[in-house]
Amino acid sequence: MANVCDLPEDVLIEILIRIPARELIRNCRPVCPLWRDLVDLPSLWKRKCQRDGYHARNPEKTPPDWKIHYFLCSLERNLIKNPCAEDGFSRWSIDENGGDEWKIEAIPGAHGRGFPHPHVQKYFVTSFYSCIKSQMITLKKEGYWDELMDEVRPDIVVKDWFAARHDCGCLYQLCVQLLSSDYIVLQEFCPEDVVIEQWSDAEWRQVTLGLGRPKISQISASACTTSYCNQYCYYYYSCYYCYYYYYLKEIAMS
Repeated sequence: MANVCDLPEDVLIEILIRIPARELIRNCRPVCPLWRDLVDLPSLWKRKCQRDGYHARNPEKTPPDWKIHYFLCSLERNLIKNPCAEDGFSRWSIDENGGDEWKIEAIPGAHGRGFPHPHVQKYFVTSFYSCIKSQMITLKKEGYWDELMDEVRPDIVVKDWFAARHDCGCLYQLCVQLLSSDYIVLQEFCPEDVVIEQWSDAEWRQVTLGLGRPKISQISASACTTSYCNQYCYYYYSCYYCYYYYYLKEIAMS
């Protein structure tokens, strides 16, 4: 009686590329030596990338490993939960709540200006005095396993949009920490403070923070599994935060 293993290899590949990637690795690869060899084929992962729209970022350069390329593309997304206040303060820790405390407003609100991305409908608002919020991201829970972080070392990128009211000044700070599994700070990244004076243009500003390509085993014997993101706004009056973005991206390899 014929079974699926009797099918021609090209037919098997057509079937396998339609199976979710994690199922391919966990359940299909161990079935038999033939399936293991097929799942390990670079051509299979190239076909799977093409089928799912994960094209090479540079058309003139072929990804060195199509399987890694597939997983990185599938994992690339905003890791910050509730970045635009759509769910209130859910997933955020309010560390300092000075003045009239953190608020949420619908755009344009008291700030009076629209946001560059029309799908963003709300923003976080500070008041006078110190307001700090933070969010913890566990990379393993987001699908980034230790070997991937250690061997491929994808870039870590943080983006944030902020603005001040026209009639108010503010001081803006951003701090990102890489923590070990027992919450020891392994690396800390803090761009320069941004001071916006009163009677500014009230334009939205974007800060982009590239954390480079940390190799976990070189940072500490303890695997780095967590990142910790803080937003600060000190003194003066109102500062607005929108569209907080944190993600890992594939590096450009030659």
